[in-house]
Amino acid sequence: MGAALLDLEDPRRLISRLPHWILAPHEWYEVTGDVPNVVFACGAVERGDEIHLYYGAADTYICLAYAKTADLLDALLAHKVNSRIPAGVSY
Repeated sequence: MGAALLDLEDPRRLISRLPHWILAPHEWYEVTGDVPNVVFACGAVERGDEIHLYYGAADTYICLAYAKTADLLDALLAHKVNSRIPAGVSY
């Protein structure tokens, strides 16, 4: 799972995108299950100074990952892209 920062006024404008994954299947509950080696976002909430990401693991479990909001934003802003995403294109 990756991370990207989009413009609030024009979400087609990509501000930055991390060149590496922020979450990948590694733990036993992420690599063993109905659909092994899969993690997928279910939702995210900001709690205090952290972002909590609820995610599915191997289509069997619901998990929680979290990071400091400032750390994630610092990492994103260090990898600025600043381009517009053409209509019909997804990442």
